[in-house]
Amino acid sequence: MKLNKFTLITTLAAIVIIAAAATTRTPEPPKYTNLKVLPKNISSRELQSIMADDFEDGLGVSCGFCHANAKDGHGLDFASDAKPEKEITRRMMRMTLDLNKRWLENKHPKLGDAALVVQCNTCHKGQAFPDGTEPK
Repeated sequence: MKLNKFTLITTLAAIVIIAAAATTRTPEPPKYTNLKVLPKNISSRELQSIMADDFEDGLGVSCGFCHANAKDGHGLDFASDAKPEKEITRRMMRMTLDLNKRWLENKHPKLGDAALVVQCNTCHKGQAFPDGTEPK
């Protein structure tokens, strides 16, 4: 009887240890790739907010304005740099952060932060191109 009790306790302990090891989470890799200005560990919520509030509202554009179509024809390839508008956007984001930091004394400017004085909408006012700058 003692051997069975010992075996039972040992088996239960092993199950608990295996279950604990299986539920231990390893850090997830970053969800988004090819981020060059936005933080690599940006949350879905923060990214959605920046894309919707800053770009969709500030420029009056949809995702396809900067993001190329997926090669399989379904949706967009968000990591692709195929469209030049994406690199222009990156330059504009860097410029906005620099203006807020250097000239407006925002010590830690962060895209999507309401404390930014200069934002996309400052110049774009809901248009893809600021007045007088639309390509011909």
